[in-house]
Amino acid sequence: MGHSISTQQFLADSRLRDAVSGNTDACFDLGICYSAGTDGYGLDLIEAHKWFNIAAVKGDRRAGECRAEVSQNMTAREIAEAQRQARALLTSRQSPTAW
Repeated sequence: MGHSISTQQFLADSRLRDAVSGNTDACFDLGICYSAGTDGYGLDLIEAHKWFNIAAVKGDRRAGECRAEVSQNMTAREIAEAQRQARALLTSRQSPTAW
């Protein structure tokens, strides 16, 4: 049984909020969603790479493996953009302990 659109949106918003707050599992989950185009997220390899990169930086070994796999289907420019976005998000956080 699927989720209603409002429930799906709530789950998506919650996952994003948790990821931006520094929750490693939520970052990994976003990477999975964007890499597969599931759970209301469109297929977006730049976003997938970005979230896998953040999770990997935070120590999630699975994320590093997924990031490498996603990279195989990306151009060098797309990878550079994903890295730029991840770096910007990581450096925008005021408290280093949040990440």
